[in-house]
Amino acid sequence: MNTTASLDRPDARLHYEVRGEGPLIALIGSPMDADAFAPFADELASDHTVLTADPRGIKRSTVADPSLDSSPEVRAADLAALIEKIDRGPATVLGSSGGAVTVLALAQDRPELVDVVIAHEPPLLRLLPDHAAQLQTADDLIARALAGDRLGAWRMFFDQANIALPEEVLVQWFGGDADPQSLADERFWFEREYRGSVGWQPDVDALRRTDVRVVLGIGEESVDQLCERTTTALGGLLDVEPTRFPGDHTGFVDHPAEFAERVRAVLAGL
Repeated sequence: MNTTASLDRPDARLHYEVRGEGPLIALIGSPMDADAFAPFADELASDHTVLTADPRGIKRSTVADPSLDSSPEVRAADLAALIEKIDRGPATVLGSSGGAVTVLALAQDRPELVDVVIAHEPPLLRLLPDHAAQLQTADDLIARALAGDRLGAWRMFFDQANIALPEEVLVQWFGGDADPQSLADERFWFEREYRGSVGWQPDVDALRRTDVRVVLGIGEESVDQLCERTTTALGGLLDVEPTRFPGDHTGFVDHPAEFAERVRAVLAGL
C-alpha cells in the first residue's frame, strides 16, 4: 500500500510517500523527486517501510520563498522532520547524487535519527585536487542555464561529469520544449540547489565521531566518471572502501530490482 501525504515545515510543504512494512529506509534525491524512486521503492517495500519525497521546491513540494537557497543542511532538516513524522527510526537513508550530499549532512547534524547512510555517488567537488577548476565549471554551467541556454548548460554538465551522451540524445532531451513543471524544477535546481550541493564540504571528523555506519556507493558502470572520483576521495578521508552498485549514476532507476538486492546484501553484511 502506498500512502501519499504532505508535511508542513515553517517555510515549505513537503510531499512524501510511504509504502511497505518493516525497517525504515528513506530514498532521497536532489533534484530527483519521489516518482523517480518509485520502482526501486516498490522493490524494497516487500521487507521495508520505504519513505520517498520530493525535495523542497521540486514538483509537489513547495517553498514559501523561492528566492532562498536549498542547501544540504536545509534539506537534511527536512528529511529529519519526515523521519520523525514517520516515527519508525532510526532509519537507513539512501541518497543519490545531490541526495547523497543530503544524507551525509543528516548524518552529521542528526545522527540519532540514522542507523546507516548509503551515499551513492555524492558530487563533492571540493574533495578533488582540481576543485577550483571544477567549481568554476559548475558556476559557468549554472550561469549558462539561468541565461536561457538550456542545451548548452546540460552539454557542459555531462561533459564535466564525464558521462558520454550522443549529441542527438542531448538535443532530444534538452533542445526542445519541456513541460512547465520540469522547466521550473530544473531552474530551481540550477539556481537554488546545485552550487550548494557540489560545493558542500563534509565534516569528516563529525562523520567519524557518530555511530552512523557510512556506505559509499559507486555504479559499476561509472568508471572514470566525475562522481567515481569524488566518492573515492571521500572514502579515503573516511577510511571507507566504496561499494559497487548496479548500473551507473542512475542505477536505481535503470536496474531497480538488482539495485534493491545489492542494498539488502550490503545491509546484511554490516
